[in-house]
Amino acid sequence: MNYKIVAVAILCAVYLYGLALDILRARSARNPIPKNVADVYDRDTYLKWKAYHGEKVRFGMLSAAAGFVIDLVLILTNAYAAFARLFPRNDWWQLFAVMLLSALATLPLIPFAWYDTMHIEEKYGFNRTQAKTFAGDKVKEFLLQFGLMIGLASMVMGLHKSFGDWLILAFAVFATLFLLFITFLYPFFSRIFNKFTPLEDGELKEGITALLEKNGYKVRAIQVMDASRRSTKSNAYFTGFGKMKTIVLYDTLVAAMTTDEILAVFAHEMGHGLHRDTLKNHILTFLQMLVLGLLAWATLRHPEIFRPFGFEGVNYGFAVLLMMSVEFALIAPLFGLVMSWFSRRAEYRADQQAVKEGYGPALVSALKKLAKENFSDLSPSPVLVALEYSHPTLSQRIDAIEAAEK
Repeated sequence: MNYKIVAVAILCAVYLYGLALDILRARSARNPIPKNVADVYDRDTYLKWKAYHGEKVRFGMLSAAAGFVIDLVLILTNAYAAFARLFPRNDWWQLFAVMLLSALATLPLIPFAWYDTMHIEEKYGFNRTQAKTFAGDKVKEFLLQFGLMIGLASMVMGLHKSFGDWLILAFAVFATLFLLFITFLYPFFSRIFNKFTPLEDGELKEGITALLEKNGYKVRAIQVMDASRRSTKSNAYFTGFGKMKTIVLYDTLVAAMTTDEILAVFAHEMGHGLHRDTLKNHILTFLQMLVLGLLAWATLRHPEIFRPFGFEGVNYGFAVLLMMSVEFALIAPLFGLVMSWFSRRAEYRADQQAVKEGYGPALVSALKKLAKENFSDLSPSPVLVALEYSHPTLSQRIDAIEAAEK
């Protein structure tokens, strides 16, 4: 069997699948808007959204095509093996070479990111990123992603050499722990890109603290992130394990919403904690890591897989690329279908917690503001929702909130 032909066929299939989803995304703009969200956009804003949505989807298709062509050229020309021959012939340096070329291959896509941020987002009034900030972000992203990929490939190599055929279970355990570690470090990574300041004393701070402490949580800190330095779009999130939480508010969220609306958002987030949604996600992640471990084991026990790509034997860096970009990419839609379904159920439960706390109407108002600020699609294709959406549509969430209110 020529494994290169199989890999190229899978890459093409994955690209065509993504293209089909993009076509569905583009056609979603023709769908009628449900009545319960018809007030999110006025007529002028809706026409602006349609133009923005269409331009973003078309440009996303162009960017995806460019990434596909780069991946295809690197595979067809055996570029990874040729580049690796420039480095010492030991496993770690060969791994490093492949990961380095993989990281360098993302550089031609930076102009696409520049156009997306500095032209499209700017054109529709969302961008606040300056050229210096954009350049700094890309350097930091490159170094972080390269470091993480080196860490992942080195872990696969170490586990394979240490555990052999037990790689499947070992990879699942260590990869899950690795992801938990990254989650733990997320607040530190965030500080590389943004500045955080404590939320000023007042009604909002007291309300958030009281809401969480009432339900058994301890508030380590409530911080405001300078998201407005890059965009007008809003968000908020919790960090921290267990009952001790750090709360992060985008400054755009604080500026756009009332105190009750922000409290409604955090009653929802608290619902995720009370229903142990994070723990359930970790279990699903472990199962996903088991599958990746199986793919790594199946790839590494067959050195002949690597020869059509120009390698003399196993290359751990290239094994990770095959595992992530080819093998798992083929079955990723199935995982996406299952995990998105679980996630949407969790969102409904979390919304009900906000209703229970007495913030149902405020949550509806907050969700509508978030949809408007983030220029959300109000009537996406049901197929897209099933395959990709981690959240129900705004209309579906409002129906469920109003039913819970009654």
